[in-house]
Amino acid sequence: MSVRLGADFLPRLMSALVLGPVVIVAAILGEWPFEILVGVAAILVLWEWVSMVGVRPKWALVGAGGLGLVAALLILHVRPPATALAIVMVTMIACALMGRGHRQQRLWSPFGVLYAAAMALPVEILRDDATLGLASLVWLLAVVWSTDIAAYFCGRLLGGPKLWPRVSPNKTWSGAIGGTAFGTCAGMLVVFLFGIDSALLAAPVACIASIASQGGDLFESSMKRRFGVKDSSALIPGHGGLMDRLDGLIAAAALALLIGMLRNPAAPAQGLLLW
Repeated sequence: MSVRLGADFLPRLMSALVLGPVVIVAAILGEWPFEILVGVAAILVLWEWVSMVGVRPKWALVGAGGLGLVAALLILHVRPPATALAIVMVTMIACALMGRGHRQQRLWSPFGVLYAAAMALPVEILRDDATLGLASLVWLLAVVWSTDIAAYFCGRLLGGPKLWPRVSPNKTWSGAIGGTAFGTCAGMLVVFLFGIDSALLAAPVACIASIASQGGDLFESSMKRRFGVKDSSALIPGHGGLMDRLDGLIAAAALALLIGMLRNPAAPAQGLLLW
């Protein structure tokens, strides 16, 4: 049985080979290199969201939202995450008041700030954990990337019933199940490689994060269909925009932080991985 690769496979592969090492190096270095990468990614996600929704004035909204996102990231150095979340909420209100367009555009415009923050704040908070910060971030990336890759190949190889054809006609149940299985195994492997004695106990969390990652992908697909957009932008060859690449990470990161905070508010990375 052969795998029929799409015409976008080679551009996707080349983009991954270029961007993957950048993300990995920044994650290992942590501190300012990682924070700069996260901040730039958050602003680009916001720009893509505003462009997708079509609200005006575009650049004023991106500027105001970007300032709020940067402020929220910086405040994490001196204040608890609740303060950063408050800044995000205030920024959303400001963007809602600034937005011009039809009802749907005005309604969805401020959620671009929340969407970008749902990626930026969780990964920054998890990475800042002095004990398991790097492990938690590697775990998150491994789960999301493995889910995405396995879902792509399992779907191509096995085919079968469509997962949600009205929203994403190319996704199949076989891809979703395969992605979840590989994402769960990847999470367990990372926990084991970092010498954490809870690989089996952490498996359900990896499974949930993998499912959340696919849910994030479907949510972004539904938003693009709502506004008649094929790709969020053309920033990344083979993938479309940054949102198209980060949609799964955004959902999985937000869920991972929530689990970690509920179990250990002072050290969410430990709450996520230590069971």
